[in-house]
Amino acid sequence: MTLPRTATTFAPPVMEARRWLQGVDFAPDRPLINVSQAAPVDPPPPALRQAMADAALTNDEAHLYGPVLGLPELRAELAAQTGQHYAGSVTPVQVCITSGCNQAFAAAIATLCAEGDEVILPTPWYFNHKMWLDMSGVAAIPLATRPDLLPDPDHAAALITPRTRAIALVTPNNPGGVEYPADLVQAFFDLARRHGIALILDETYRDFDSRSGPPHALFQDPDWAETLIHLYSFSKAYRLTGHRVGAMITSERRLAEVEKFLDTVAICPAQLGQHGALWGMQNLSQWLAGERDEILARRAAITANMPRLEPLGWKLLGLGGYFAYMQHPFAQSAATLAPELVRTAGILCLPGTMFCPEGDATGERQLRIAFANLDAAGIAVLFDRLADLNPG
Repeated sequence: MTLPRTATTFAPPVMEARRWLQGVDFAPDRPLINVSQAAPVDPPPPALRQAMADAALTNDEAHLYGPVLGLPELRAELAAQTGQHYAGSVTPVQVCITSGCNQAFAAAIATLCAEGDEVILPTPWYFNHKMWLDMSGVAAIPLATRPDLLPDPDHAAALITPRTRAIALVTPNNPGGVEYPADLVQAFFDLARRHGIALILDETYRDFDSRSGPPHALFQDPDWAETLIHLYSFSKAYRLTGHRVGAMITSERRLAEVEKFLDTVAICPAQLGQHGALWGMQNLSQWLAGERDEILARRAAITANMPRLEPLGWKLLGLGGYFAYMQHPFAQSAATLAPELVRTAGILCLPGTMFCPEGDATGERQLRIAFANLDAAGIAVLFDRLADLNPG
């Protein structure tokens, strides 16, 4: 009997981790520290919410079907700001808006792959990318990263076969946090172009990159659209997670294929979320800069606290975006350690086994800490609890 597509992959990791909370009580003086999910828990700033409320009350079209590829004004704004951010050239017809960045990845795969094709994913990988490939009948080919969590283009080249359709990178990385150097991104772009495959570049966390200036030069190449499929999310920048607004930037020719997928799945991205994203892009640059500064301050707090754990055998493998990726010193697998941390330390985080192929032993020693909702004081408390650990 052939399995249905959903049976070919694993349960959603964040939902699985939430089930570890069932039946566990947390004392008022020792509340749960939830560092499991990379999503802001605060709502959008009041001015943005007001703009969305105004659109709901005064713009009748905001309640109707919109263009499948998104609001023209938002496509144009994202094209202009992307070109400016990367010192390159992007036109509105090379931009589409999607119902979240995950849908943008799904749409990209739908335009690239047939049954049995392959996509190269560096490990540790973003689990939703792996899940979608599983459910699409596409083989995820793991590309083991170096100790610094950066992938090697030469190793990737050795994995390319006649069935390879794309290499998918995430920078700043989820789950590892590392920011891919510009020359590394360029090397992967050049590799993909030489082999006639796509480079899918997910930059969901680009607004929180610690570097100044363009993080890479891909959009400066006049022929970038023939190779690059760029993904972005408005969720993290403007706290619009519940409104599901993402984007894809690629060739106009590919977007004609993407339109088929999007029209079939959702018809159009949610209108109010798009109006919110547009207003945010046009009015909240200074506010977003402050959000970035706060995330970078929390990143610095992780660095400042690591010397407390290093003598105990902990290692910080990657840091950036919303994430600290850590190696724990204990004999047991992270797959059993992570649920135990809920009960014994009041910490909810994800084990590295959720980001690695089955049987990959490296994930057993790793934990992902999503620190975007934990201020510097909260990070200090987290490290207090980690330092006190003595797993059975």
